[in-house]
Order: sequence, then structure tokens, then C-alpha cells
Amino acid sequence: MPFTALIQEFEERRARAMAMGGAEKLAKRKAQGILNARERVDYLLDAGSFNESGLFAASARPEVREKTPADGKVCGFGYVKGRPVGVISNDFTVMGASSAMVNQKKVKHVKGVANKRGFPMIFLGETSGARMPDRMGASGRAIIGQDGAEYQRLRKSPWASALLGNCFGHSAWYACLSDFVVMRKGATLAVASHRVAEKAIGRAITAEELGGWKMHTRVSGLVDMAVDTDEEALEAVKRFLSYMPGHHNEAPPKCAVPENAGEACKDMLSLLPESRSQIYDVRKIINTIVDPGSLFELKAGFGKGIVTGLTRLNGNTVGFIANNPLQKGGALDVDACNKVVSFLVLCDSFNIPLVFLVDVPGFLIGLEGEMRGAPGRIINWVNALSQVTVPKISIIMRKSYGKAYLNMGGGKNSDEVACWPTADLGFVDPAVGVNILHGLKEEDDPVRFRELAAQISQDSAVWGLAALYETQSVIDPRETRNYLIRTLDFHSMRLTNGVGEHLICNWPTTF
Repeated sequence: MPFTALIQEFEERRARAMAMGGAEKLAKRKAQGILNARERVDYLLDAGSFNESGLFAASARPEVREKTPADGKVCGFGYVKGRPVGVISNDFTVMGASSAMVNQKKVKHVKGVANKRGFPMIFLGETSGARMPDRMGASGRAIIGQDGAEYQRLRKSPWASALLGNCFGHSAWYACLSDFVVMRKGATLAVASHRVAEKAIGRAITAEELGGWKMHTRVSGLVDMAVDTDEEALEAVKRFLSYMPGHHNEAPPKCAVPENAGEACKDMLSLLPESRSQIYDVRKIINTIVDPGSLFELKAGFGKGIVTGLTRLNGNTVGFIANNPLQKGGALDVDACNKVVSFLVLCDSFNIPLVFLVDVPGFLIGLEGEMRGAPGRIINWVNALSQVTVPKISIIMRKSYGKAYLNMGGGKNSDEVACWPTADLGFVDPAVGVNILHGLKEEDDPVRFRELAAQISQDSAVWGLAALYETQSVIDPRETRNYLIRTLDFHSMRLTNGVGEHLICNWPTTF
């Protein structure tokens, strides 16, 4: 056969590259129930669709060239449920998937193609950071920073990151640039390892404390979701992308509507307590409105006084922002502000209409919030909201007090404002209002106190707002789903084929 020697060399080189860090390292991962970099790609992508870029790449340093198959990063293109994506899967079995000159060229190429041709990027993270000695000294400095747009994020297409092990350096940076981040429990996201951190701070610290899933889903807010296995993380990435358009210049995909999708809304009145001081879980409200099973909540453990989630309504992707009285009575704190701003940026960047479900007593007042810059975070939210160009619909269910009225889409901060008859438009709770306005406590004069509270309540009822045409509609709560379907259809962006102006597409990546 012609070219036998060349073909044999090709097969041998391909086999060495596919062997990754060697049989021993791969077997160890398998025993731990952890997928390797190539198994992750195979699980993520449609069968047989992976088109690898840089299989035969290796380190630029001659002394380690034979020890760096694919230079530690499996890169290329493929399809997820028939839609094209770019993928970077870090191979920790090869020098800890450390960042070096050649593998960064691969990353740059795949990112560039995805941006230029209009499809999502997926980063499967597990990295040890910069490769030494490649990054040391003058020659190392000459490698770093040669691409001024390396960490630029203009949100031309959706990015998703899965954190599947130790994620320092490269994987940490790209997770913080991504629109969706899922973390396998046991993984770590940090600037450097806990051993380095211990030396810096002078005390012992565990990897979990430094950058584990509890910290990042509950404290930092950098991770949207935590799961138990690699497979669950990859499924979460697939589901996230199912709500997204391929790029910023197209509308999100439309899905089939499940049968009897509107039936649950008929039970709405049983979900909202009559007493405005009684708590409930707003997720139950959302689930009665949207297509069954479509709520995909982001940052559920962070800023828990508010729920943000991607849903489908009549088959169309819609973002929901809903106060949750189950946590802090629905009062908004600094974390809630950061959470909402990141969600506004996501939805506006990728042409996803927004629905606000309002039951908010205001912002959480106190020393901690002020020390964390609460006034700036509150106005940051309104600033972002004023630049959102996708349709915004606000439904005031119960309380809408104080400045939070504007943050939750009141006034001209939404395209349409609708109220349930249960809406309460006071500046504060009537009992608090009596004390502030009249200096009266209930125990001082119970009869007079109740009279004044009733007067304030009447002034705050929905009918006054409707009379002034500050709410365009008062609706039966059981009609909410149908109202939103019709109203979002009227407000669909027909002149631009469902595409917004993207005024906040380059908003800072972490709030």
C-alpha cells in the first residue's frame, strides 16, 4: 500500500495523543468515578460530532514535548442536540492542564471561531494554573498578555463553564467570564490552591473552605448550580444551552408546549396567602404560570430573597425575577442586587424577555448592607434595568414598597405593569407607616392606630394606581399565564426579528 510508513506514523502519533496522560492516571480517575477530558467531550456532544482542533499540539519546550499530548487541552467543535458549539476540555492528566503557549493558541482559535461564526462556547474546567517554568522570567512574560482581548467579554454568544475538579488559573478565569457556571461537589474554584493560600494567610485552610461548592453557591455567588457528578454537570450545561440562542443576533429557540400547560394556573388563589405577612415559596407561583417543568433556576442558594430563573412560556424562553417571601420576607439585600443584575445582563444580551413577580417589602436595612455598598448596588440594578431593551412585564402580586417598587419594574421601568387585586402599593407596611407619620404605637391607642392603618391601606390599594393609569391592567391571578402570553406576544421585537439592542452586553462579568 502506498505511503504505508507515513500512515503508520500518523496512527502511532494519534494513539499517543489519545492516550493522554497515560493508562495509570486514567485508571485512577475511572476508579474515582470521574470522567477524563475526552470522556467529558463524548458525553457532552452528540455522538460522533466532535471535530478536534490541535490533537497533535504539544509543548513548545523541547524537554517536555513528548510528555504533553494535545498540550493538556482537548479543543474543538461539535454539536449539542444538533446545534454547533465550541468546547475546551482541560486534561488534568497532562501536566495538570496547565496553561502554556501552545494550548493557549488552541483556546484562542476555538473562541475566535465561535465568536465569528456565532455559536456557544463550553469550558470544562480542571486546571492547575500557569505552567512553570514556561511563565517564569522575561521569556515567560513575553508569552503572557500577547492577546489584549483574551479576557474580553462582549457576549456575542453564550458561554457555559463546568467546574469538575481543581480549577485554578485558566478554568477560574473563564468560569468568571461565563454566563452559566455549574460545579461538581468536591471541585474547587480559586485563584490558587489552598496550600498556596495557607502560606499567604498563615493558617490552615481546606480546599472546600477556600473555594468549594457551598462557598461559591451561597457566599460569592460565582457558581449558579452545584451537582454530584460530572454527568449531572454536563446535563446542566446542555439544559442551559437549550434556553439560549446560538448568538446575540437571533431569538432563542421555540419549544413544543406540553399538554394541559395552563391547568395549574387555575389553582393560583390557593397559593397566595390572604395575610400579607404570611410567607410562601414563590417558586410554586412561577411553576403554575410557566410551561410544566421548565423552571431552570440560577443561583438558588445566593441572594435567596429573590428567585431568578429561565423558563418557557408557551414554548418561548422567558426570564423570571420573583421576590421570595420565604427568605427574609422577600426583602432585598446586596447579594440579591448582584444576583438580579447578572440575570438582567444575561437575558438582555441574549434576547430573552423578562417577567417580574413582585411581593417586596423593600431593601434590607442595616449596618452590614451599608458596609457592603448597598446604595451603590441598588442603583446599579436600576441603571442596568434602564438599559434593558428586551420586553419587560411586571406583575405586582402583593407588596411593592419604597424604592424597590422601581427596581422590580414599577412605573416606566417595565413595558407593561399589571396588578393582582391583592396588590399593596404602600411606601412601607401600614403599621410602620402609622408610627412614622403619626408617632403612634398600637399599644398607645389601639382604636386610633387601627383607623390610621386602615386609611394608609386604602390609599395603597390597587384601584388608585389603576385610576391614574400607572398600572395598565388589573387581572385575576388565575389569568396570569394567559395575560403574559398575550402581552409578550404584543411586545415581541418584530422589527428586529426578536433581537434587542444589547446595551449592557459588556457589563462587568461578575456583577
